Amino acid sequence: MSTANSLSVDDLGSAAQRDRRKRILDATIELASTGGFDAVQMRAVAERADVALGTLYRYFPSKIHLLVSALGRELERADAAIRERPAVGDTAAERVIQILKRTTRGMQGDAHLTEALTRAFMFADASVKAEIHSVGMLLTQMMTRAMHPGQAELTEEDVAIARVIGDVWLSALVAWVTGRSTAADTAVHMETAVKLLLRD
Repeated sequence: MSTANSLSVDDLGSAAQRDRRKRILDATIELASTGGFDAVQMRAVAERADVALGTLYRYFPSKIHLLVSALGRELERADAAIRERPAVGDTAAERVIQILKRTTRGMQGDAHLTEALTRAFMFADASVKAEIHSVGMLLTQMMTRAMHPGQAELTEEDVAIARVIGDVWLSALVAWVTGRSTAADTAVHMETAVKLLLRD
């Protein structure tokens, strides 16, 4: 696997490059939604995105880089929806559980896509650490915003708790994708974890 990182939006200087990256991720998500992990082949993505195969590899060095970046894009969409309609609740635990339920339902609504994105996350090695870090940071931001709405300053403990919740959520998603738990089991597992970590 390549040791190079994917090109993020911040790495791209022109509107044309940003549009090309968006088309590539759109094509990836479309293919994954149709046939899951195995349907995402680099040549098929390049053809659907209307880019040369070499160009695709410059943007995303491997299929795993591509799918983990697509997971980040899906979480960005979920985060945007949450920003428009923030969680409500009297406690941090209630708000975080609400956010997790909304995000999980969104992921479980497209089983093929979730299978592809989650498997890529499972298969990722050290070469994909930048993309994995981006996903983790986004999850942490989503959790801390629900824990402390409108609060700019966060403690190290807040961030640590949010990271653990994000890790547990991804683990629960893996269990659902691999058939080791039901959607109901996933929800119960997440609620239990959040309540243990965010006791008032």
